[in-house]
Amino acid sequence: MTRNIADTNVLAHTDSYSTEESLSAGRRAAFLTVVGNGLEFFDFASYAFFATIISRKFFAQGDAATALIQTFAVYGVGLLARPLGAVVFGRIGDVKGRKFALLVSMPLMGVSTLILGLLPTYEAIGVTATILLVACRLVQGFTAGGEMGNAITFLIEWSPPNKRALYSGLSHASATTGTLIGALMVAVLAGSLGPTALESWGWRIPFLFGGLIIAPVALWLRSKAEETPLFLEVQHTKSTKLSASDRSMTWRLGIKTVGATAVWVANFYVFLVYVPTYLIVHGKVDRSASLWITSAGLLTEIIFIFIAAMIADVIGRKPLYLGATACVVVLSYPLFLLFQNSSSLTLIFAAIVFCGLLAGIFAGIGPAIMGEMFPTRLRTTGVSIGFGVSAAVFGGFASLISETLIKLTGSDIAPSLFAIASALISLPFVLSLKETAHTPLE
Repeated sequence: MTRNIADTNVLAHTDSYSTEESLSAGRRAAFLTVVGNGLEFFDFASYAFFATIISRKFFAQGDAATALIQTFAVYGVGLLARPLGAVVFGRIGDVKGRKFALLVSMPLMGVSTLILGLLPTYEAIGVTATILLVACRLVQGFTAGGEMGNAITFLIEWSPPNKRALYSGLSHASATTGTLIGALMVAVLAGSLGPTALESWGWRIPFLFGGLIIAPVALWLRSKAEETPLFLEVQHTKSTKLSASDRSMTWRLGIKTVGATAVWVANFYVFLVYVPTYLIVHGKVDRSASLWITSAGLLTEIIFIFIAAMIADVIGRKPLYLGATACVVVLSYPLFLLFQNSSSLTLIFAAIVFCGLLAGIFAGIGPAIMGEMFPTRLRTTGVSIGFGVSAAVFGGFASLISETLIKLTGSDIAPSLFAIASALISLPFVLSLKETAHTPLE
C-alpha cells in the first residue's frame, strides 16, 4: 500500500497535528536541514579550491603536474570513502531515524575539517603530513556519504505531495550554497592577501572557520528539527530487519541510481569543481578571476535548482533531465575548447553560467528521482549507497581522471571525454526511468 506525506493517514501517530501544523513543521524541518547541509558542504568543498596550494604543502616537490594529480587523488580518496559512509549512515537513518543520522555526521565532519586546517606541512614532518591529510579526507568523505542520502530522504518525506522535487532539491541547493560560500571566501582571501600570505597561512582559514564556527552552529540547528512522520509510522508498523528481497531491491535500485546520476555528478565535479583549477593551470585565467567566474556558475546552479524542480513537479522528472543529459554529450568538447583557447573573460563567464544551468537541472530533479525510487523502509540506505557510489566514481575522481587524461594524451581537451562518457553511461538509465512525479510515496 502506498502513502503520501500530504495524506492525514501518514500522521496517524501524531493526531495532535493538523494538516497546516504538519506543513509548518515540514517547512521548519526543511529550513533547519538545508542550513545544516549547506554549512557542512562548505567544509568539504574548501579543499578543491585550494588544490594547487595544498599540492605544494603536503607532497614532495618535483613535477608540478604530478603533485597536482596527487592532490586530486587525495580529493578522490575523500569521495571514495562515501560509499562506506553511505552504508553506515544510510542504515542508521533507516533504523534510528533520519534526524539522528544527520546529527551524528556533523561533529565528525567538523573535527576532521578543523584538524586539516591545523596540519603541519610536508616540509615540517615529511610524508606523515600526507598520511594525515589522507586520513582527514577519509573521515570527511565517510561523513558526507551519509549526509546527502539522509538529507534528501528527510526533505522528501516532509514535502507536500506536489512539491517533492522542490523540497528534495533543497538538499543539493544547500550543498551548492555551501560550496559557493567556500568559493567566495577563497576568492576574497586570494584577492586580499598577498601570494606569500595565502601560501603560508591564508589557505588554512576556511578549514579553521568550518571546524570552529560552522560545525557547531549546524549541529545546533539540526537538533531543533523533528523526525519525519512517514519514518515514524513505518518504524511503528514494520520491522527494521532487512529481508532477502529488501537487500535485492536495494542493490537493484541502487545500481539504477548510480547509472542515472553519473551524468549529474560528473557534470558538477568536472565543470564547477575541476574547471576552476583547469582555467588557472591550462587556460588563460588567473586564480582570482577563475574563482569569481566559478562562483557565478554555482549561483546559477542554485537558481536553476529551484526553477527545474518547480517545472518537474508539474510536467514530470524525465523531460528536463533527459534534455540536460543530451546537452552534456553534445557540448562538453566545445566547452573545453573554449576554456583552453579563449582569453575572453566574458565568453568563459557565459560558458560557466551555462554549465551552472545544466548542473541546476540535474540537481533540481535528481534528488526526487532517487527518493521516489525506494520505499520508506529502504529509502535512506538506497539513496545513500546509490548516490555515494556515483559520487565516488564519477565525482571524487573527476579531477584526477581529467588531469591524468591530459597527461596521457597531451591534449588539454581530454577532460571533455570523461564528461561525455559519463553522460553516455547515464542515457539508457534515464530513458528507462518510470515517471514518479505524481505517484504517492510508498
